Amino acid sequence: MGEEIIVSVSPLETRVAVVEQGLLQEIFIERVHARVTVGNIYKGKVARILPGIQSAFVEIGQAKAAFMHITDLVDPQFKFDAVNETSERTYPAIQDVLHDGQSLLVQVTKEPISTKGPRATSSVSIASRFLVYTPNSNHIGISQRIEDENERERLSALLTRVCPVESRDGFIVRTACERASEEEVLRDAELLREKWKRIQADSLEAKPASLVYEDLPMHLRAMRDIINRDTQRILVDNKPVYGAMERFLTDFIPEKADNLELISMEVPLFDAHNLEDQIEKALDRNVLLRSGGYLVVDQTEAMTTVDVNTGGFVGKKDVDETIFRMNLEAAAAIPRQLRLRNIGGIVIIDFIDMINEEHKRQVLRMLEKGQQSDRVKWNIAEISELGLVEMTRKRTQESLLRRICAPCSACNGRGFIKSSETVCLEIYREIQRKFRTLYEKGCQVRASQSVIDRLLDEDAENVSELSKVLKADIRLQVEASYTQEQFDVVLPVSS
Repeated sequence: MGEEIIVSVSPLETRVAVVEQGLLQEIFIERVHARVTVGNIYKGKVARILPGIQSAFVEIGQAKAAFMHITDLVDPQFKFDAVNETSERTYPAIQDVLHDGQSLLVQVTKEPISTKGPRATSSVSIASRFLVYTPNSNHIGISQRIEDENERERLSALLTRVCPVESRDGFIVRTACERASEEEVLRDAELLREKWKRIQADSLEAKPASLVYEDLPMHLRAMRDIINRDTQRILVDNKPVYGAMERFLTDFIPEKADNLELISMEVPLFDAHNLEDQIEKALDRNVLLRSGGYLVVDQTEAMTTVDVNTGGFVGKKDVDETIFRMNLEAAAAIPRQLRLRNIGGIVIIDFIDMINEEHKRQVLRMLEKGQQSDRVKWNIAEISELGLVEMTRKRTQESLLRRICAPCSACNGRGFIKSSETVCLEIYREIQRKFRTLYEKGCQVRASQSVIDRLLDEDAENVSELSKVLKADIRLQVEASYTQEQFDVVLPVSS
């Protein structure tokens, strides 16, 4: 299946889209005022230690301090109990490892999300095209997506030469390394080691709470991390960025250099490929399926829920077969929606209840198959007794919805506002609270158009009764700037 990478660059924003057969699969957005910090290395300064949760906040020069748990402190300088095959690692108390004002090298692993600051670790890793270098760990690993056993053995033997037992560093082989030559792997390893030496030297001169190493800009990260054997075209609409990408591909991925194309700006690049409309649909709560069914995706602070509904799908055979077909189609669509919306954390999927155990297994296998193309780590549990599927997807950045949208100012993100009837009842209660102040003086009610309309129409009799009780006028005034929930009950302005 062919894949296209589309890079659109403007003075304020860079967007990278991954497209397969015209369908948007993933979208990455980086804005000038909010650059991606995952992968950046800082010389941090411990600002506050929290013994109660074995954590610390580390200043890194950003708006919010980075959060670090004791498990994020894995640098060899820290003393940990030995680990063997029958026991788990035992961590010391964080107050015995860190102290206020201490400097240490940390790397951001998770962007600030909602009210939380970034997550950081002292286990620094540096990525290249084929390898991930872990200078503070002698771990050697191979991507699970490389399934060919002969290739895994070849790469394992190659890593043994690159990283002998006596060395104190380690490497992880990335999926792109499959079928890479020994020369390419050795060159990557040497470049990464040299880069780490420069980072160490720079960190000695850097001030506390400052940036030491910044990862590649988004357009080059896309070349390093997204390109694969299926990538057929790489389109970009900015000439300087095109030049940088061309040099990067020529140096590191020469076999893909001919796939790079500079597109004129006669028509906006995303418009030309119908991507703007697809991004808009990715913000919708409902996802329509071809059969007539639909998904309902709700994102909350704790988790994301996906509800499967039959909608207009009635099937052609019995009820069990109809439900099975609906769930199967949903299981094929959900992985793409999670990638497209960049949804991470806990995800609960509520499939339509199935009785047949084989149907359950097939739906679960379809879900797992769709997740195999995901670049992000995930884990799927079996269907529970309640018919729910629990899964996790690694979250390093905010979802698409939270990245490009803000909470509604009228409902503060609830998704609902109080009805005009409810607001009118609140106004009556407010008048009762201020009865002594308003008695024989009257009041002025300021509210939105919809609330005032109700007070003048359906609730006119109630307003009249209140006026009699107060022995004074109740004046109504429309405030165009008020939301439906806003109102004021004040003494009338004397003329």
